[in-house]
Amino acid sequence: MTAMPRSSAPLPSSPSSAATISPSAPPPAVSVLLPAHNAAATLPRALDSLLAQTLADFEIVAVDDGSTDATGDVLAAYAARDGRVHPLAISHGGIVAALEAGRAACRGRYVARMDADDVSLPGRLAAHVAHLDARPDLGLSACRVRFGGDGAAGGYARYVRWTNTLLAPGAIAAARFRESPLAHPSVCFRAEVARVHGGYRDGDFPEDYELWLRWLDAGVRMEKLPEELLVWNDPPGRLSRTHPRYSVENFYRLKALWLARWLAAHNPHHPDVIVVGSGRTTRKRAELLTAHGVRIAAYVDVDPRKIGTVIHGRPVLSRAETPGPEAAFVLSYVASHGAGRDIAAFLRSLGFVEGVHFLLAA
Repeated sequence: MTAMPRSSAPLPSSPSSAATISPSAPPPAVSVLLPAHNAAATLPRALDSLLAQTLADFEIVAVDDGSTDATGDVLAAYAARDGRVHPLAISHGGIVAALEAGRAACRGRYVARMDADDVSLPGRLAAHVAHLDARPDLGLSACRVRFGGDGAAGGYARYVRWTNTLLAPGAIAAARFRESPLAHPSVCFRAEVARVHGGYRDGDFPEDYELWLRWLDAGVRMEKLPEELLVWNDPPGRLSRTHPRYSVENFYRLKALWLARWLAAHNPHHPDVIVVGSGRTTRKRAELLTAHGVRIAAYVDVDPRKIGTVIHGRPVLSRAETPGPEAAFVLSYVASHGAGRDIAAFLRSLGFVEGVHFLLAA
């Protein structure tokens, strides 16, 4: 089986660019959007996991993003075996171009994400479809993910454990300024949501996190199923580890934009906030808010060497001096492991309510 021919320019972002899809074919319940770049080694396992789904009414829109390995041959072979596999070859343009070309070709009322190095468990698509069918108030259904790394990936394992705690729409919305609350390959969203609020955007930011922040800001409700329905792998060459758009600096710059928008709408003391933490890293990250009209009135710290000092014109208060919720909105930018739980417990003891009087932003 030969590989699909690759065009010298990106194919148009329309369903007709997926030549293997018959225009007269009835649309499936769900389209799986699967970009792949030089993924021949892992793609068969990912495709096999999808073709083993308990739900039969789906299609796989597999975007070959200008691969130079056998990715095209793998996709062509699977398409010959199963008519639900629809390869789409484009010139290499990066993850956002691949996602948007594929999304435009998706015909399902729901769009499920999948990466070429991950594995969907057999009931995943059926669970997403049932979830969204039963809950018209939801724009997106996600699921818990199973750790697919190794013991050395401590930060990744902690992130998996954390994101798996966020199930309800309120918990996901409140946690979005701390870290991305969803594992990108674990989501399934209504195609209409992307048509109304826009799809993936290119820029110096993580494309998935930007999408969640933008959709949540627009009021899209997201809920996570309690089952682990995806094995989420984290190989050394994963884009989130290697591409500059996923740098910590870009992550916090993007977060500051949408957090400032949220504060302008919800902070009763706007534009003033009090920031927990006065270390150099905390100040640098919190300072990004000031470019969007937020004013840092003071810092709160536990370091006795800093308490009582003034940094950049802002006093450093002790915990005992923290104003109550009637007088201040508090943001925590302390990122050390376990600090969020401690700070949230302290603020709650003073009567603060998360998402109303305070937010964890690191």
